[in-house]
Amino acid sequence: MHLLMKVVAYSIKPFEKEFLAKANRKKHEITLIANPLSLETIAYAEGKNAVVVFANDDVSAPVVNKLADMGIKYIATRSAGTDHFDKEAAAERGISLANVPVYSSHAIAEHAVALALSLNRHIIAAHEHGQQFDFKLNGLIGFNFFGKTVGLIGLGRIGQAIAAIYNGFGCRVIGYDIAMPDGLIAIESLSLNEVLRQSDIISLHLPLTPATKYIINAASIAIMKNGVMLINTSRGGLLNTIDALEALEQGKIGYLGMDVYEHEKGLFFEDHQQDLIKDSLLQKLMTHANVMVTPHQAFLTGEALQQMADETIKNLDVWQKDRFVLSEII
Repeated sequence: MHLLMKVVAYSIKPFEKEFLAKANRKKHEITLIANPLSLETIAYAEGKNAVVVFANDDVSAPVVNKLADMGIKYIATRSAGTDHFDKEAAAERGISLANVPVYSSHAIAEHAVALALSLNRHIIAAHEHGQQFDFKLNGLIGFNFFGKTVGLIGLGRIGQAIAAIYNGFGCRVIGYDIAMPDGLIAIESLSLNEVLRQSDIISLHLPLTPATKYIINAASIAIMKNGVMLINTSRGGLLNTIDALEALEQGKIGYLGMDVYEHEKGLFFEDHQQDLIKDSLLQKLMTHANVMVTPHQAFLTGEALQQMADETIKNLDVWQKDRFVLSEII
């Protein structure tokens, strides 16, 4: 009989509790904290064996070192992305890290397509006008997806899931990945520049690393078609927001859909309506009718939440048994 793992989970939303409880089945002693992890909230980890975090928690070197000083041996994130970890600091302090590499690729793929469809057919404007009983069609012209070229940057599970959707629409799907996977179906593999040059719609599906930081910038935008649609449901730092705003104002980018934002930490996942000072760059973006911003919700389906909870508990199970094989960060 193993002793219970004592765990503190940060950035827990009310809707996550039932999924974690179902996955845990009282196997581990988990304290749920609504606050994000930071130096200010790190005291909740006192006396614990492991810490569970989410995408926008602070897992920088100062936090990692303080956790190590407190005796924390394990940190798991309820996300696929790991760019918020200082992996070197964790390795130096002997802290094991784990993520959730797969949690319903279809949830994110479907949200990315929903952004594209909503932007194209002006769904938000049509709904708002209809609420006022204004049923004119002025300004609501879109375009057929059928026959258009969709460029996917990143061809992992999510990229391949979104390719299947666009193939169903009758689109030509082209794609680029640093490491091209085998067995791609109905995706034409091209160089990054060719994907940028040929696509009517560009969708980003790759992790944020030093190599991919600002992969979309003024230079790469210049290669794109005039009026291109750009969708980002991966990580905000893939897109240089200032360059994107300039391209929007010049008409180079015709549509921009974002479920992530490079400065979202401390902003997304919370209600900031009453803040006296708001993010000015994001405000400028959202003054454009051809921009849609959602609050990092692409993952937010019941199926995905349960998978995230299940995999997080599996990581704790593995650590509890002192086997560090499954779901380690690679």
